Amino acid sequence: MALAAVVTIRATPQYASSSRLFVSTSTSSSSDGNASDPYQGGLAATQKVASYASLATDSELAQRVVDGMGLDLSAAQLSKKISAQVVPDTVLLSIKVTDADPKMAQQICKEVVQQLQGLIADIETPPGKSTPQLKATVVGPASLPIHPVSPNPMRNLLLGGILGLLLGLAVAVTRELLDTSVKNAQDVEDVLDAPVLGGIAFDPDTPKHPLVTTLGSHAPRSEAFRVLRTNLQFVDIDAGSKIYVVTSSVPGEGKSTTASNVAITMAQAGQRVLLMDGDLRRPQVAGMLDLENVVGVTTILLGKVDVSEAIQDHHISGLKVLASGAVPPNPAELLQSRAMGELLARLRQDFDTIIIDSPPLLPVTDAALLAQQTDGAVVVVRHGQTSREQLGSSAQRLTAVGGRLLGVVFNRVPAKGSGYGYGYGYGYGYGYGDGYAPKNENKNENKKKKNKKLREQESAPIPVPATPMGPPSSALAPVRQTPAPRPEPEPTPALDVPAAALPVAEPEFVFPAATAENSDVEPQPVRDPWPAGSDPLESAFDLEPADDQPTPASDQSFGASRDENNELDSWPEERVSTGSLLDEFLIEDSDLPEERSYDDNAGESDGDRMGMWRPSRWIGH
Repeated sequence: MALAAVVTIRATPQYASSSRLFVSTSTSSSSDGNASDPYQGGLAATQKVASYASLATDSELAQRVVDGMGLDLSAAQLSKKISAQVVPDTVLLSIKVTDADPKMAQQICKEVVQQLQGLIADIETPPGKSTPQLKATVVGPASLPIHPVSPNPMRNLLLGGILGLLLGLAVAVTRELLDTSVKNAQDVEDVLDAPVLGGIAFDPDTPKHPLVTTLGSHAPRSEAFRVLRTNLQFVDIDAGSKIYVVTSSVPGEGKSTTASNVAITMAQAGQRVLLMDGDLRRPQVAGMLDLENVVGVTTILLGKVDVSEAIQDHHISGLKVLASGAVPPNPAELLQSRAMGELLARLRQDFDTIIIDSPPLLPVTDAALLAQQTDGAVVVVRHGQTSREQLGSSAQRLTAVGGRLLGVVFNRVPAKGSGYGYGYGYGYGYGYGDGYAPKNENKNENKKKKNKKLREQESAPIPVPATPMGPPSSALAPVRQTPAPRPEPEPTPALDVPAAALPVAEPEFVFPAATAENSDVEPQPVRDPWPAGSDPLESAFDLEPADDQPTPASDQSFGASRDENNELDSWPEERVSTGSLLDEFLIEDSDLPEERSYDDNAGESDGDRMGMWRPSRWIGH
């Protein structure tokens, strides 16, 4: 598309002038009468108009135009500027001339039409005659163009975009077909019989900050190494101590950084981990962790120092590190020596996991020798760079010496377009959504609403009926200013209901609300609370019936008495009209508003005290 835009901008504008000719038979009569036949003349004109279109672009006509106008052009150059076209199913001939100058295009078009008329007259005039049988009449004179016909920006850009899209698609398909790099787990399965243990996302700051100790706890790279740590824990899960060799196919795939970071991540999890630099050719671990490389593996193998003296501490992560030491001239011989086997056996006794950073597999054989003496090798693959052939050759190197390939780790995985790039974001908000608040908070909220509603009911005036029924309306004051003194209640009459006829259920003692009409109504208990011996409060108050008293403990608990037929004889006044210790014990705080009091000295009227009372709670009206 950019190329199309450049071509469009740099192209010279071209203007086109057009004219039309109508080819018909001559109107004069001929001696044989054939020319006067309209049908025969129209058929002849239709057959010959296509030939005249070809003559319009012929070099002979162009030469006549050049000579007539004195143009500084050749006949061939002018012929390229002229175009002729027959309108289908007609005898109309359209002539078009294109030029960079609109006026020149118009003049050339006029000259071409005139020269074509003369050429048609010369051809159609029979010998010895002066009148041609066909003639060309101008029906559309040459126009002066205003807008250029080329270049067409919209058309050029559209074509350029389509061509660019097709070209890009072809390049992408070709590249995909020719690309043999390893990019996903399917590519690994096609080459190896080994799992993908993890993927490390690409981070442009890795060269400056290669270690995870410089990253945040929720950074994608940090989380990726935690995933790798977890997957490695399930490799040889029954082994007490594990030794893993971290290698790659070729240099530059990130094996040293991967080995160091996975060892740090394991150490941060509380494991006893040792990071050992087994690359005796180009050691990287000591410099990456800012430790000394003077004493290390080669020093121990030569017997100059003990293992405990050569191990260093990485204080930031708590990791134990064994550097490579001085670079020897024969690394392969040292790594496959008996001293190396004894060193690995000694390290197994002191650590849970040993991570060994080793050289690449394809250039040298050091990594394969180490994998033979350990639990296996983890191969680091750089996303989009390591080829299938390189990965397959690395696996063959390990198999040739009896080494074990534990799995593959993808490194430098793009954040998008792959299943091995991970990112996590954490945010915390406070509050509860609708219906998700804790029960205690909902209970307090409901309690506040009940208290508010109760206050509104107390403060609202009591409507006075238009026709009072009963006592004067003064007894129903709209607003209570001073609490009225509480009259002594009437004693409750004995119930004449057999106890055996009452069902065993939660009893209710319903008292009508105090109004002007029924303020003197006595309480009327309707059923026995519990049968004898079933009172749940009996154990709470340690009330047991006396030997000489047949009254059940339930009636004694509530102050009631029974007659000889085990029927309720009386109900104590104070239990109905006044709040006692038992009443206060049975009231549940969660069901009562905090600002109301139910003791004897509250100063409330009988109407406020009256209501429905249950053995387990007091429900005010």
